[in-house]
Amino acid sequence: MKLQRYAGNPVLAPVPEHAWESRTVFNCGAAQTDGAVVLLYRAQGTTSDVSRLGFAVSTDGFQFSRLDQPVFEPAGETETWGVEDARLTRIDDRWHMLYTAWSSLGIQVAMASTTDFFGWQRHGIVLPGPDNKDAALFPERIDGRYVMFHRIPPDIWLAYSDDLTHWGDYRKIMEPRPGNWDGLKIGAGGPPLKTDQGWLCIYHGVSPERVYRLGVVLLDLDDPSRVINWPTDAILEPNESWELEGDVPNVVFTCGTAELGDDYFVYYGGADKVIGVATVNKLQLLRFAANGS
Repeated sequence: MKLQRYAGNPVLAPVPEHAWESRTVFNCGAAQTDGAVVLLYRAQGTTSDVSRLGFAVSTDGFQFSRLDQPVFEPAGETETWGVEDARLTRIDDRWHMLYTAWSSLGIQVAMASTTDFFGWQRHGIVLPGPDNKDAALFPERIDGRYVMFHRIPPDIWLAYSDDLTHWGDYRKIMEPRPGNWDGLKIGAGGPPLKTDQGWLCIYHGVSPERVYRLGVVLLDLDDPSRVINWPTDAILEPNESWELEGDVPNVVFTCGTAELGDDYFVYYGGADKVIGVATVNKLQLLRFAANGS
């Protein structure tokens, strides 16, 4: 079972006239609001490796309009080298964004929230400690607590919180599978997708040859630390020229998925250079996640 690439890919690419996004545009969080798909994407210019977040919007999931200025930029000593790889989750009346804050102090998970993607309340580093990233919030409380994915290399972990501020009860739920395409390290993609059979989670895996691919796993609705099924095969791997060659070659990397009609729209960075989208029927992907070997 494979995702189907949009024939018009890539859907977003660098803009030479915009200094802050003239080199790379990739790894976007996805949100759905007011009948539109919103992407908050990571971007870099040609004169600096510092990442900022740009804004793009679409009514069909394929054709995007974008702003000419970033909507979220580094601030403070924990973000001097950039803000990266946003994941967006709506909880109550606010969008919560988990992102990677990068500086000489390390690679850490930070949170900010908004109602409109333009005005932000920063909540700071939420998982202090060792290098950590690839964090994504579940869209609802489970057994009364908030839950997030995070990645202490090379594994996927969960963390729990009563208030979205203080996190603990870390639980490792998935490890790389030696000899498989995800044998070196793994990390969560976007927030998990709730289905009647479990939490459907698209993740990235890296091989010893440093090829990034996407896979899927199904987790228990009431206890997401329990893996129901974890298919062996990848659902997307680098194949197009813009996935094979770029700022970092041989990469497909997702931070967000939209649901349009009967399909999932999986947005992903190609070779850390551009953004593509691939689609899949919801029921087909769920069947594969639940029953694929």
